[in-house]
Amino acid sequence: MDYFPIFLRLDAQPVLVVGGGHVAARKVALLRRAGAKITVVAPEICDELAELAAQGGVQHVGAEFQPEHLDGMRLAIAATNLHAVNAWVAHQAEGRGIPVNVVDDRELSRFIVPAIVDRSPVVVAVASSGDAPVLTRRLRERFESLLPNGLGRLAALSGQLREKVKQRFRNPAQRRRFWESFFDGPIAADVLAGRDIEAQARIDHALAQGEETSARGEVSLVGAGPGDPGLLTLRALRALQNADVVLYDRLVSEQVLDLARRDAEKIYVGKAAGHAHVPQEGINRLLVELASQGKRVCRLKGGDPFIFGRGGEELEELARAGIRFEVVPGITAAAGCAAYAGIPLTHRDYAQSVTFATGHCKGEDDTIDWQMLSRPNQTVVFYMGLRALDNILERLQAQGAPSTRAAAVIEQGTQSSQRVITGTLATLQARVHDAQIQSPALLVVGEVTRLHDVLNWFNTTSHSLARSDVGSDDSRFLSGRFTGRLTA
Repeated sequence: MDYFPIFLRLDAQPVLVVGGGHVAARKVALLRRAGAKITVVAPEICDELAELAAQGGVQHVGAEFQPEHLDGMRLAIAATNLHAVNAWVAHQAEGRGIPVNVVDDRELSRFIVPAIVDRSPVVVAVASSGDAPVLTRRLRERFESLLPNGLGRLAALSGQLREKVKQRFRNPAQRRRFWESFFDGPIAADVLAGRDIEAQARIDHALAQGEETSARGEVSLVGAGPGDPGLLTLRALRALQNADVVLYDRLVSEQVLDLARRDAEKIYVGKAAGHAHVPQEGINRLLVELASQGKRVCRLKGGDPFIFGRGGEELEELARAGIRFEVVPGITAAAGCAAYAGIPLTHRDYAQSVTFATGHCKGEDDTIDWQMLSRPNQTVVFYMGLRALDNILERLQAQGAPSTRAAAVIEQGTQSSQRVITGTLATLQARVHDAQIQSPALLVVGEVTRLHDVLNWFNTTSHSLARSDVGSDDSRFLSGRFTGRLTA
């Protein structure tokens, strides 16, 4: 952070504004809303400030700035149209340890004034360190449209109730759940709609029940998507931010995990091939134990929890223990990674079906129907297939898939570090080895992977299909139908 965000209490505090024009008047208007006691220093002032001074809203000192004007001030703003004067004010304020803002000059400023959305006592401040003022204005406009005008009344009501709620709910977890219900449920809806009598009745009822309404522990099985936090669903975000404890896998990105509540306990239960990990039975027991303690648990899994995520096994254990749970689907890796790689999983001309298969397919664990997966005109996506890549490619060819069939490996899909390696069943293994691809990576087999060169839109590093890999069956991709390129 270039600036540390902070809210100052300026009610009845002395603040100096140097400058008497319209820019200074705008700063004075903001400071007055905070209750500051304002002194304006300027030989001449605009009509707006003159009217305020006449009404006693500000004190006007009709003179050039002098260092002693800063004596006793808590804050200073320089808003003249003379750089030398603004710099002098900043220098003098800095020497006295007084925070100073010079309008439109962040180099001279110790603090900046953000774009403000005022729903007092709720205040939202947006800043870009002075780099993008138009962007901050746009964000403020967006917040203005999103935040209801009655939000301030709702916040004020919660402030009036804080002590009463604290006495009624001794347990901090119980208090937090009361407030979550207060802001997310019918009480807030009544307040925002102006139905004060109905809102008060609901509040009285909730307080009368007290801790008897103690919510049981519960588990939210949440799909975190393939990595990009922007792909997290709104319901998943809410479950993540409501959780007391978050159990997360290796495939959950740090950006997604950062969206959890700051005080939530985070427990890593990830599994990586070839490394020690928490066994599935241990994860199941932990979910039951935490929920039995009355905690809200978010079981966060990469992609979708019901697609090679073993989510069903965990829910079976919760059901046997009588623990309440919900499932929040996520964007599975096949859909997310393929989309970010510019690879359509189905295509009217080239793939009329798509199949998801596990890459754990060696030895006794291999129950895959390889003959079915080797058929043409389909797309096959192998999850966790990097370690068994050579075996998968060999088995497909052994069952009749041509060596020229296109395939791709997507590493770190949907993230800024995404890499896409394309080739054929005959060449992909060597390409992946040369590129030193690491897990997590997804294998996509099918002619649609050739469209990566045409449809690639995401910021990705590509190792594309070489022209020498193109077989006789691929002439349709070189026709005038596509305006993209095949790299040589």
